[in-house]
Amino acid sequence: MDTDEPDPLAQELAAIDAVLERSTKVLEGGTAAARKEAAPKADRPALVYDLDWDEDARLAEWQGVLGETRQLPVILRAAILFDTWSSIEVLQHASWLGPLLLVSALLRQEGLAGCHLASLHLGAKNIPRERRRARNRDDRLLACIDAVQQAALAGLKEHDRLVLAKSQMERRLRERRVSSKLPDLVELVMSRPLVSTGMIQETLKVSKQGALNLVGELGLREMTGRGRFRAWGVI
Repeated sequence: MDTDEPDPLAQELAAIDAVLERSTKVLEGGTAAARKEAAPKADRPALVYDLDWDEDARLAEWQGVLGETRQLPVILRAAILFDTWSSIEVLQHASWLGPLLLVSALLRQEGLAGCHLASLHLGAKNIPRERRRARNRDDRLLACIDAVQQAALAGLKEHDRLVLAKSQMERRLRERRVSSKLPDLVELVMSRPLVSTGMIQETLKVSKQGALNLVGELGLREMTGRGRFRAWGVI
């Protein structure tokens, strides 16, 4: 099996998994140690960073709100945490990280979105900026709740699209041999945003050429437009 070359896509997905693991630790009361290791304050240029900006203290303040809201309904709690992150300004840079990752992770952890991270940014895009940035906190919270609803609607549309795509791929499985790897490839494609040759090789235990042949039989669309490190997905 030709798997000598590193698989950039698999490495990126592993990095995403690591970020999600760290976000879970933050929700459980952990600190930002992993972030500090990645970018120590001593290495931050004063021209770009305010060196007196105590991100750990701000994160601890946000986690305090996280603890104080445990008895509230999940959606209201998410809206409060969404708004509080922006008010406290936890991070100097990448301020979108909390609302879009930590709050989504909370919704998943609480079982409201048990199998996925809610795409809250898609919902927020449909809410006028004037509502999201309103001076009155109640108005901002209502805007956050509406953003969650819009994200849920977008998720349902995406679900319907994926169900249709899976149905179309399964038509190609008719009259296939029992030993065919195509059903396994369908499941792999449906479980990942993108799949690379290396991922198919490793999961299905086939050669590089075998992986390419399976992709051709299934009619997947190539996403990168490159000759090397190609990846496919369901459009």
